[in-house]
Amino acid sequence: MTHLTLIERSPDPERPADRPRPSIAERIRNVGMTRMAALALVLATIAAIVWVNVSSASYDRFWETHLVFGIEDFQLEFTLHALVNDALMAIFFFTVGLEVRREFAIGELTSWSRAVVPVLAAIAGLVIPALVFVLFNRDSGQAHAWGVVISTDTAFLVGALALVGPKAPGRLRVFLLALAVVDDIGALSIIALVYTADFNPLPLIVAAVGLVGIYFTRYVRSGRGPIYVSLSIVVWLAFLASGVHPTLAGVAVALLIPVYRPDRRAVEQALELARTFQQSPNTQYARAAANSLRESISINERLQAAYAPYVAFVILPLFALANAGVVLSPEILARAATSPLTWGIVAALVIGKFVGVFGSAAFMRVTGIGSFGAGLSLDRIAGGAALCGIGFTISLFIVELAVDPAMRNEARVGVLSASILAFVLATVVFRISDAVRPPDDGTKTLMRPVDPQRDHIIGPVEAPLTIVEYGDYQCSFCSRASGSIDEVRAELGDRLRYVWRHAPLTSYHPNALAAAEAAEAAARQGAFIAFGKSLFADQERQLPSDIMRRASELGLDMARFEEDLRSSEITGRVRDDMLDAEAMDITAVPTFYVNGRRHVGPYDAQSLIRALEASAPQPAPELGRDSTDRG
Repeated sequence: MTHLTLIERSPDPERPADRPRPSIAERIRNVGMTRMAALALVLATIAAIVWVNVSSASYDRFWETHLVFGIEDFQLEFTLHALVNDALMAIFFFTVGLEVRREFAIGELTSWSRAVVPVLAAIAGLVIPALVFVLFNRDSGQAHAWGVVISTDTAFLVGALALVGPKAPGRLRVFLLALAVVDDIGALSIIALVYTADFNPLPLIVAAVGLVGIYFTRYVRSGRGPIYVSLSIVVWLAFLASGVHPTLAGVAVALLIPVYRPDRRAVEQALELARTFQQSPNTQYARAAANSLRESISINERLQAAYAPYVAFVILPLFALANAGVVLSPEILARAATSPLTWGIVAALVIGKFVGVFGSAAFMRVTGIGSFGAGLSLDRIAGGAALCGIGFTISLFIVELAVDPAMRNEARVGVLSASILAFVLATVVFRISDAVRPPDDGTKTLMRPVDPQRDHIIGPVEAPLTIVEYGDYQCSFCSRASGSIDEVRAELGDRLRYVWRHAPLTSYHPNALAAAEAAEAAARQGAFIAFGKSLFADQERQLPSDIMRRASELGLDMARFEEDLRSSEITGRVRDDMLDAEAMDITAVPTFYVNGRRHVGPYDAQSLIRALEASAPQPAPELGRDSTDRG
């Protein structure tokens, strides 16, 4: 029987594989969509500036071109500029709303204890820049435009982090993305509450009915796509008629789109249909297999994946082309140089954002509020806080809504200047941070100490000798190492505590992540060690049906086990271990930490025992206690 599980040979931790020199095509692919999207946005911004300064008349004439949609008495008239800002940007805000919905449902913001640090940092990063801006513009007549400085451009933020960030930015990236989600919520709320003119509440009744319809569409068995599209258009038109900015319709619709973790039974059913199609290829089975695979993933995630390329490479570049056209004449630059509006924007984004985000994070670190994972140090947060001053997309968007037309060029100069300065400041902070760190920082020592309340410990908690293993349930090297660990435990007895942490090499082992999450779900019923041993015993069979079979054979409560598999806490726990592994530059498994120091060399039982004895902090006492499994 042919299995769909494909297991490649993972890197030998003792002999890392030589990597061939990448081709030009591979290098382009490795740039990543995030960097490419940021580059596209930069190029569109430069094109807009060049165009408007070469021929401002043609630039204005092009974007003021009028378009008429509809028939007979029902017609909508837009300029090209309004079409981009009101219609296309609704799709952008729709994708933002999808991300917000996902983070609150199954992402970083599901648990307050995990979310408190980025949430409070984001709030401070909204309030402090607004206060700085108002301080600069209290006498200029433009104080009401404080919304320009509150938001961080997520696309530029992530792209810039990939370009100039630290070597292992995983934990910082998670922190900044969670912060950006809260930042987006604040910016969208302010657009709705502060920058909505000519409000007419009656069309919002129609919008509410449409949104109710969108919510209940999830229960329709088939043909949901056309229903979602039709109702979304109705909601957008109702927002347009109400005076509320129509882009917010995209957010409202997105927040009602279902999001859930893939159901393992649905995945298994999709695999069975794929096998059936393989055995008897025909159109009916092909359609059934394709539909089953698609339905196993939530529509929220499918829509994010579908729209992401269009938003990144079409909508946002068009927005920049339509809104970043700053006339850089000597007169305008001279006015900007003395304008409180320009300097208020620059100071608020570059200084206010940094003070708000970094200052609040430093306060939380000192006072012990929230949890900072391994690798999320204050110097890393300082670089990320500087990057938060890149306020581009929504800043330019609010310039169009809040700033007097005669002063918009000055405001755009401020936004562009602030974004450049924030990028330069972040680069300097990251370079200084890297320079002052020891060369082996984060690679030779265990970043996160053993925590009896969290870690899976075999042996007495007070044992003087400790081995921490970062491993992967589909890795053959880890399977062999488990025998060595058993020998070490038999030799040292109660003098040793052994800790397992997850480092699934997903690029080599397609089921390793699911196996790690399943082991954590089993741990909630006291079966972490037993479940891990069963995974090692048959590494080629770790499909969803195999995982459920193992749980049943171990006598677990299956209803509880399935519920735990869908838990965001389980996902977050495994992800924490993976981010720790990234921060410590773990690229091959098993990787051992012996008494807090990274073990280099063979990991047979005798080698590990010699390393433990050599690094023992003191003569090991005889505790006389039985080994315990705290999984």
